[in-house]
Amino acid sequence: MTVDTARFATKAVHAARSRETATPRATPIYLTAGFEFEDFDHAADHFGTGAGFGYTRSGNPTIRAVESQLAALESGADAVLVASGQAAVVTAILTVAGAGDHVVSSAHLYEGSRGLLLDNLARLGIETTFIDDIGDPEAWRSAIRPHTRALFAESIANARNDVLDVAAVSAVADAAAIPLIVDNTLATPALLRPIEHGAAIVVHSASKFLAGHGSVLGGVVVDDGRFDAGRAGHNAPHLVLPGRGGRPSVAARHGGNARIAYARESVAPRFGASPSPLNAFLIGQGAETLGLRVERQSRSALTVAQWLSAHPEVESVDYAGLRSHPDHETAQRYLSGGFGSIFTVTLRGGLPAARAFVENVRVFTHMTHIGDVRSLVLHPGTTSHAQRTPAERAAAGVHPGTVRLSIGIEDVADLLEDLAGVLLTVREAVA
Repeated sequence: MTVDTARFATKAVHAARSRETATPRATPIYLTAGFEFEDFDHAADHFGTGAGFGYTRSGNPTIRAVESQLAALESGADAVLVASGQAAVVTAILTVAGAGDHVVSSAHLYEGSRGLLLDNLARLGIETTFIDDIGDPEAWRSAIRPHTRALFAESIANARNDVLDVAAVSAVADAAAIPLIVDNTLATPALLRPIEHGAAIVVHSASKFLAGHGSVLGGVVVDDGRFDAGRAGHNAPHLVLPGRGGRPSVAARHGGNARIAYARESVAPRFGASPSPLNAFLIGQGAETLGLRVERQSRSALTVAQWLSAHPEVESVDYAGLRSHPDHETAQRYLSGGFGSIFTVTLRGGLPAARAFVENVRVFTHMTHIGDVRSLVLHPGTTSHAQRTPAERAAAGVHPGTVRLSIGIEDVADLLEDLAGVLLTVREAVA
């Protein structure tokens, strides 16, 4: 039977099938749950070796193309794209740690990552020690235990703009034969590539700068490809010991790419963190203009931060691009082409001033997101950091009058005009 001779319902399902090939310039979208096998042996080979594509949860050409793109941007060996930034963090940690293991983390984290470590991974038997003075390598070193499996930090911290001394902390991790995992969401590879400074794994919320337009969710795990089974195998028995049924170990099959192969084979697909091919396509499209956007956003952010720091209604501005920031020198050493575009501003009028600020912006958008082409504002004390105690919020640089800004690509003169009007309203509200 052919499609031409088939009945209506059969034609509806099969008439669009085509084996014609073409070479599109843009990454094609393979919006399909599964892929057709050529024959019996092709299917068996795929399930035996993992080669090729069989089911989108374990691999898809669109997703694979974007993984290669993002790995190249981060100077990594390979990458795994997942459904969200939170999925990227948990995939990275579960790739290296399990029940009974320990992680050392910066205390200055996105609240979702902090909650993941404190609540969810703790229930799975993974304990975390938090480091407040992340600029002190000895603080990291003294927190390491025999069962520590990773160090974890953000390159530019949310929300205080602490900047990680990547080389110093990665040296501590390397001496212990464990990976340093860096969340590089705020810096982006346009400004900083942690792997070039010794980090082993980089994660991103691709929903932010990589995609850029606030339209999709996604995350990515990038690995340096330098896993050394002989040196670090005792800290990663799941990578060096034979698999079920005597299957060769992950390290035997993938060498230096053992970590990222384990993430691809065993963590991301089994925990169901697979992204949509359409989202992958949009992330890849956004990444093509990442450098242009980040350059403009960083330049505008510095202008806005400088303007705000001189305003009488402003108590302080925590932006690493300002000389007043304690990590400004570290930022100058690590960030190339700008200082990022996300920072906090603390208003003198406290909570009433913050309320007046977020409720009177016109060009800025009040929403929970960062890294958008649009400029955004949020009050972290009552939103992202609401679950922390007042003392914990203060330690993170979040006070009642603190607002977080994410600078977009609008004309900076319009942003300053909006802020000038807002701060006039703030003055009237707290008078």
